[in-house]
Amino acid sequence: MTEKEEKLYQDRLKKLETLKKAGIDPYPAEAARDHSVAEVLADFAKLSKGRKKITLVGRIKALRVHGGLVFGNIEDGSGSMQFMLREEDLGKDKLELFANFDMGDFFAATGSLIETKRGEKTLLLSEFKMLTKSLRALPDQFHGLKDTETRLRKRYLDLLANPEVREMFRKKSVFWNTVREYLVKRGFLEVETPVLEAVPGGAEAEPFITHHNALARDFYLRISLELPLKRLLVGGYEKVFEIGRIFRNEGISTEHLQDYTQMEFYWAYADYNDLMGMLGELYPQIVKNLFGTTKVTNQSVEIDWGKKWKRYDYYDLFQEHTGIDLSKTTVAELKAKAEQLKIRYEKFADKGRLIDLIYKKTVRPKLIEPGFLLDPPVEIEPLAKRTPKDPNRVERVQVMAWGTELGKGFSELNDPIDQRGRFEDQMKLREAGDKEAQQLDEDFVEALEFGMPPAAGFGMSERLFAVLMDKSVRETVIFPPMKESK
Repeated sequence: MTEKEEKLYQDRLKKLETLKKAGIDPYPAEAARDHSVAEVLADFAKLSKGRKKITLVGRIKALRVHGGLVFGNIEDGSGSMQFMLREEDLGKDKLELFANFDMGDFFAATGSLIETKRGEKTLLLSEFKMLTKSLRALPDQFHGLKDTETRLRKRYLDLLANPEVREMFRKKSVFWNTVREYLVKRGFLEVETPVLEAVPGGAEAEPFITHHNALARDFYLRISLELPLKRLLVGGYEKVFEIGRIFRNEGISTEHLQDYTQMEFYWAYADYNDLMGMLGELYPQIVKNLFGTTKVTNQSVEIDWGKKWKRYDYYDLFQEHTGIDLSKTTVAELKAKAEQLKIRYEKFADKGRLIDLIYKKTVRPKLIEPGFLLDPPVEIEPLAKRTPKDPNRVERVQVMAWGTELGKGFSELNDPIDQRGRFEDQMKLREAGDKEAQQLDEDFVEALEFGMPPAAGFGMSERLFAVLMDKSVRETVIFPPMKESK
C-alpha cells in the first residue's frame, strides 16, 4: 500500500472499532430488503404516495456532507439512486454514527421517497444499518481503473470502477445462453464429459499434464470436447452438445488463452451442408441478442451478419494469394514459399503444417465479410471426412470474418481404418518432435469400429464473443490467467 492508502486503511479500522464499541455488528448475516433500486425508480410515483417506508440494500458509491445534511448514492445490482440523511429527522447522535460509514460500505437504507428541489428521486432515510464495513478505498469513481494489468489481476475492482465492464460480462451470459437455448430448442441434449483424459485428442495442441494420486497415473486436461461427444453418437444419441472449459498449454495472444470456454455439438445424419444452414441462423441470432441489431463493428469495420454469407474455396483462395496450386504442390515448394514470406517453421513441419502457416499469413487476413471457408487439404484436418470429388480434400467449414476464424465444423470421419491411418500419420509427427500433433486414441478407434452414424460436428469458443465485443480474448475472460505478480 502507498502511504495514502495505509492512512485510509488505518482510518477505516478506527471506524470499525467505533462501530463495534457502539454495539453494532459491522458484518451481520441478515440483509433484508423489500425493493431493488430499479423497482423503486420504475414505480417511484406509486411508492412515494403516503410516504410509505421502503428498504434498499447496496453499496455506498458517493457521499457528500453539508453540515447537518448528508447526500449519497446507494447502488445494487440493478442500479443506483440518491439517498439523504437529515439531522432534524435522525438526531445528532445517529448522524454522528453515520460518520463511520464510508464509500464502499454495504448498508441497508430505510426511509420514504421524495423528490428534491432539483427533481432528483431520493430516499430520505429514517433508519440505516451497516451490512459490510469496507477497509480499503474504492478506485476513483470519476477516473475509473485504467491500468490494464491491475484491471485484469484485480477484476473485482475493475467491475466496481467500470460499469461498462460489468455490462460486457452480462452480455457474455446472454451470448452463451443464446447458444444453449438455440441448441436445446432443436433437440440437442446437453451433456458433461470428463476434463481429465487418458489420451488427449480432438485438436492439435500441447496439453497440460496432471497426476491422479488415487489412481497412481498421469492424466491430461482436455484440449477438445470432440472425441467423448462422438463416442456418444456411437452409443445411440443423435444430437449432443457441451459447453465447457478447454486447456491448451500454448502461447497467449489477443485471440488465444490456455484456459477458455468452448462449445461443441455433434449431429447424427447431418453433414457440413446442414451445418452451414444452421450456422447462418445461429450467428445472426447471437449478434442480434447482444446488440439489438445484426450489424456490429470490429476495428472500425462494420459487418452485417444478417446478410447472405460468402462461400470461399480453400484451394482457390490459396492459389490466388500465394500462386501455389495445392493439388500439385510439394513440401519443397511450400518451404520455399514460407521462407520467402519469412514464416518460421519447425524442421519436422509436414505438408499440412506448412500449408496452414502460409494460409494464416496470406489468406486468412483477407477474409473480412462473414463467410464459409470450405474443403481444405486432408493433411490439416485428421478428423474430417474426405470430399467425394477429391479424396485429398475434406468436408470442413470454417466461419470467417474480420480476418479470423470464428468457428469450425465438418462432416465427421467415421471410417475407423481411415481414422487409424491419420492418427498414425500424426504420431509420426510427434515422434519427429511436434508436441501439438494428435495422439493415437485406441479406444476411440475401437468405438468407431462398432459404428458411428454419418454426422456433422461444430465447435466455437469464447473468441467469437471477444471479436464481437472488439476486445482481446483476455479482456473478455472474467479472471484470465496472469503471470505471477512480482
